[in-house]
Amino acid sequence: MHEVNAAVSPLASPEHGLVEATVVAAVQWLRLAVETSGALVVFVGMAAAVATLARGIARREGVAAFASSRLALARYLALALEFQLGADILSTAIAPSWDQIGKLGAIAVIRTALNYFLRREMHEG
Repeated sequence: MHEVNAAVSPLASPEHGLVEATVVAAVQWLRLAVETSGALVVFVGMAAAVATLARGIARREGVAAFASSRLALARYLALALEFQLGADILSTAIAPSWDQIGKLGAIAVIRTALNYFLRREMHEG
């Protein structure tokens, strides 16, 4: 009788547990890599903005140096937000609960709004 059930439902096999655990572990590692990439983008953006600001100050550009460094940082932050949203999506990719889906929706709305205003400021600047 057990053989018939295994043939009808391959998801009930012991191998399924191993495959599922492997997929979950792979997604968790991928999520960590995406989050780390987002943090690195913020770091690089900060370094680029500081370098832009320092060059502008050295050239005595005044307010223009500040504005260009802000725009440089905004571009990097917009990209980092995309990475972080991707990481959040990966977090809920494996058997999400409704609570996790709700949190992801709220995070996506907030990050999308932030990204919208960053892009608007970049176009205006």
